[in-house]
Amino acid sequence: MLPASVDEAVEALAETPGAVPVAGATDLMEAVNAGRLRPAALIGLGRITELRGWRYEDGGTAVLGAGLTHARMDRPDFAALIPALADAARTAGPPQIRNVGTLGGNIATAAPAGDTLPVLTALEATATLTRAGSLRDVPVGHLLTGLDPIRPGELLTWVRVPLLHAPQVFLKATGRGGPSRGTASVAVVLDPARRGVRCAVGAVAPVPLRPLEAEAWVAGCIDWDARGEEGAQAIDPAALAAFGDYVAGACIPDAALEGVGEGSAAVLVRQRRTVAVLARRALGRALS
Repeated sequence: MLPASVDEAVEALAETPGAVPVAGATDLMEAVNAGRLRPAALIGLGRITELRGWRYEDGGTAVLGAGLTHARMDRPDFAALIPALADAARTAGPPQIRNVGTLGGNIATAAPAGDTLPVLTALEATATLTRAGSLRDVPVGHLLTGLDPIRPGELLTWVRVPLLHAPQVFLKATGRGGPSRGTASVAVVLDPARRGVRCAVGAVAPVPLRPLEAEAWVAGCIDWDARGEEGAQAIDPAALAAFGDYVAGACIPDAALEGVGEGSAAVLVRQRRTVAVLARRALGRALS
């Protein structure tokens, strides 16, 4: 099925229970080929042009089409709008993946190493789910955790991202050079209006993790009035290092090392160190 509009797509979903929407298919076809997924039908979204762009909305929000590709998010105009999301899209894989892989597919698949997911979590983005005759907005974090999942007959159509007009950084570590699957990733977003810091860690758990206590603690360590002043130091280096350790310990606690084999424990320790470094560097860059 190749609908030409959102209305046609949601009608097709309603008429064909068990059908699965497909855009870039970079993750979906892997699951199909591996036998993990046997959809009753596929509904191709490639002809729905309205889902492949983005626009501004009153109230300081960017509305991103679910069919927006990683390659499109890497362009300068988009990078100026949401730089951390552009950075995540840039590292999502080789060009052939970035050219077809989509934002909506990243969310719907919810792979632990999905690069855009910690950024969307830190930005507190919401997803619009459309079905015949209705739509609803759900925090992306709720979709990823299953707290409020996509329901039968619903199509993920838009992602709404609040524009903070403030520094934001995405960093990730991989097992090899160049764009590839991350072993750990960190997104840090500053919210100067509320004098807050948002942080999300990806690839170390089934869903992105928000270390809320670490966020609140480090926000109190920042000299918000000194930000941007030449020669001023917005945060003590010791506090910056402590933030990295705080985030890493919250996401990979000591309890996670108990009852696992020596090899697995060593992997977790390395991963925790990686998260600490990424969180420290991300916040440092956001404040520089």
